[in-house]
Amino acid sequence: MKVIRFIAAFAAGAYFCALATLYVAQRRLVFANDPRQTTPVDAGFPEASVTRISTADDESLVAWYAKPAPDKMLALYFHGNGGSLAQRGDVLRRIAADGTGVLAIDYRGYGGSTGSPGEEGLGLDADAAWDKARQLGYAPNEIVAIGASLGTGVAVGLAARHDVAGVVLDSPYSSTLDVAADRYWMFPVAWLMRDPFHSDRIIQNVRAPLLFMHGALDRTIPIRFGERLYSLATAPKEFLRVEDAGHLVLNRPEGIARTRDFIGRLGLLAGR
Repeated sequence: MKVIRFIAAFAAGAYFCALATLYVAQRRLVFANDPRQTTPVDAGFPEASVTRISTADDESLVAWYAKPAPDKMLALYFHGNGGSLAQRGDVLRRIAADGTGVLAIDYRGYGGSTGSPGEEGLGLDADAAWDKARQLGYAPNEIVAIGASLGTGVAVGLAARHDVAGVVLDSPYSSTLDVAADRYWMFPVAWLMRDPFHSDRIIQNVRAPLLFMHGALDRTIPIRFGERLYSLATAPKEFLRVEDAGHLVLNRPEGIARTRDFIGRLGLLAGR
């Protein structure tokens, strides 16, 4: 009996130690940011210039801007949780290849931007990017929000608060809480998570057309979470399912082709 009690006590101690570690380290898992700044040229997107954007809480964000062709829309791009814009040069170049403009930000704590990341802060970063687009002269019906992975929650939040022409969601989730609870099923994640990004609770507030895209083989954000969010959306919506794709679809030929078609149709509605 003493051995059994010892094993039980050791197991309980190990469990609560792991629980505490997960709680303390969660933001390093959710926001795997690289604070080092790079240039668009070094990232393979020489068409862009670097600018700075100030947020409502006085953080300073690094942003890359490529002006659109006269008849094209502007894409606000919100990247995933890891790295920085340094790893997004290829996808940004693909978005801009047909003349679509790009304004991409590095969130607070990423890629030379000041501050530390968190859900509320990323929302302020998105608002600052939208404000910058308006200052540059773009009307709401000329702005398309594009979110990838973690950035889909940022894009949904922005579109729920501000008018945009459309929203593109690459590998979206119902909430990061759902994804974390699926991965760490053995822990009470709902009690612990500080940044749940509940897109499922606000997607109904998005009135702009939505393009969802998701790989059927995605192990990072399983497609069922994207499908759940899609089922909750009330705006005009469409879903691109790529059977042989894993995480992220926009960097694949079918993903960029569908995105260009979607943005092109939005541009016709906007008279561009």
